[in-house]
Amino acid sequence: MMALHPKIIDLTLDRVWRLLEALGNPQNDLPPVIHIAGTNGKGSTLAMIRAGLEAEGKRVHAYTSPHLARFHERIRLAGSLIAEDALSALLDECYAANDGAPITYFEITTCAALLAFARTPADYTLLEVGLGGRLDATNVVAAPALCVITPVSIDHQQFLGDTLAQIAGEKAGILKRGVPCVVGPQEDDGLEAIETRAARQGAPVIAHGQHWHAREEAGRLVFEDDTGLLDLPLPNLPGPHQSQNAGAALAALRALGCSEAAFDAAVTRAEWPARMQRLRQGPLNDAAPGAEIWLDGGHNPAAGAAIAATLDRLPKRPTYLICGMLNTKDIGGFMRPLAGHAERLIAVSIPGEANTLPATTTAQAARDAGIPAQTAPTVADALRAITRDTPQARVLICGSLYLAGAILRENG
Repeated sequence: MMALHPKIIDLTLDRVWRLLEALGNPQNDLPPVIHIAGTNGKGSTLAMIRAGLEAEGKRVHAYTSPHLARFHERIRLAGSLIAEDALSALLDECYAANDGAPITYFEITTCAALLAFARTPADYTLLEVGLGGRLDATNVVAAPALCVITPVSIDHQQFLGDTLAQIAGEKAGILKRGVPCVVGPQEDDGLEAIETRAARQGAPVIAHGQHWHAREEAGRLVFEDDTGLLDLPLPNLPGPHQSQNAGAALAALRALGCSEAAFDAAVTRAEWPARMQRLRQGPLNDAAPGAEIWLDGGHNPAAGAAIAATLDRLPKRPTYLICGMLNTKDIGGFMRPLAGHAERLIAVSIPGEANTLPATTTAQAARDAGIPAQTAPTVADALRAITRDTPQARVLICGSLYLAGAILRENG
């Protein structure tokens, strides 16, 4: 499938429409769809919505990307990851239906997911946008039950535009006529672009700061909207930014008419790996038994700020970063919020990734951002270098979902 199209990313819906037609248009037979776009927090928000719906006994399909350790993570059928034989059969069917025509890897695998969802009974389908929104391969559902747009920030400028307004406009391309949209916290330019698109579509907006609010108060999460107030535990996913992601999820569950049980489960039962995930067992832990090891796949300036805020909340402990990034990212923007939060950064190249930033370049960017830095051949080498001098260190492996995936595979 990788050989069917020379580009990794090529935004258009023409190839997707052609293959879906050949497959019998499965996008028209999905259980009610909740379509989620945004720059940061899409996956966490989706995980919270799924936890809430499943607490009510609903069967939920979910499509997310990218995967971390195994491709199967992208397709969850009625609550369970797709089985190997089912995935192989679907991919074979889509490959045959495509008949050798040009199509990207993401497009053909998205079509496979939609085909699986259409054939498996469920109560809801959660679709996470891969990139952008307007021209993303997931944007083929004519009338979703609900749309969600999480915080939008500058990222993927080469595909989505140079300004926040342009990028938010592309994300808002998922909006459909008359379909409500929950909107997470946005900068003014981004919110204006989303509201403009919503007005053209006649799509009711349920916006943070206008129609719903979420805040931490006395160690609890307080959510308010026109229906009333919810007093809930803080999200089990770590980091202060997760309170706003939880707010969007709760607003979505409110819009779907869910119960109190769903609200509590959304904040207490969500699972989303490589987002400030504490690694508690595996070869890395065995090699550094005294260390506290964390993993995060965030890679843009907003993610850097979220990681810094999370580190601020943790008990004081000497903190070191092991970082690998792609050459398409704003590395300085990611690094600058982390200055002052780490004793040192050790840069690595991402194993097996053609677009990895060389470790030497990552290290220099860290120095430019005010973080002392050096390089290491591998994450294991970096961990040894850190714990040789500071056995009780806090170590955060960060910078890329691709690096996070490699760690989860190796440390599993």
